[in-house]
Formats: sequence, C-alpha cells, structure tokens
Amino acid sequence: MKKTLLIASLVAATASFAPVSVSYADDSALRICEYVAANDKNRLRSFLKQRKLKIRKIFKDINCNGQNLLVFSASNNALEVGEFVIGKTPAKIVKANLEEIAKHSAHLAEDAKERIE
Repeated sequence: MKKTLLIASLVAATASFAPVSVSYADDSALRICEYVAANDKNRLRSFLKQRKLKIRKIFKDINCNGQNLLVFSASNNALEVGEFVIGKTPAKIVKANLEEIAKHSAHLAEDAKERIE
C-alpha cells in the first residue's frame, strides 16, 4: 500500500513539473511577427492582452526574420506598430537601435529620437 502511494505521488509530482511547451512560445512569436508585418496594432494589442504579455518583457526574446521588433517594424514600414513598440520599450533599448531604425524608416527614427529625449 505504501509503495503504491509513493509511486502515485512521484508520478503526480513529475507531471506537475513538466516543462511548458515550446511550440506555444513559437506560435506566439510567429503571431506577433505577423501582426507587426501587417501593421495591425489593434490585433497585436488584443493578442498581448489576451496572453497577459507586455512588450517590455518579451522584446528581447522575439526576433522576426533575425531582427528585433523595432527594426522589423521599421523595415516593413509598419508605422503604427512601430510607434506602439517605441512607446512601450525602455528608452535605453530604443537608443541602442536608433541607427538600425533610421536606415529603414525616417518617421520611426524621429519618434525614437523623441522617446530618447
């Protein structure tokens, strides 16, 4: 009886510490990149709100086509989403990416400069 309880409790403990599925994170990143590429700020905001995610928290973990969200939005001419991301990321990160943003979009570069000041 004790052996059965011990095995059952070990199985339950192992199941409760199972790692989170990586495909969920990949799917979320893919959806975020799709919304940025489509310049769909409203869908991006609602998606982040549904998943209880914040741009500040996920910014360093998401790359779209090898670029971070700021540079990706500038390179895809996604001005609404770019302004949103610039407003939500720390000024330090915006400053670090200013050169790359300026290469792709003068409008977002101006917004980034205003955010830094």
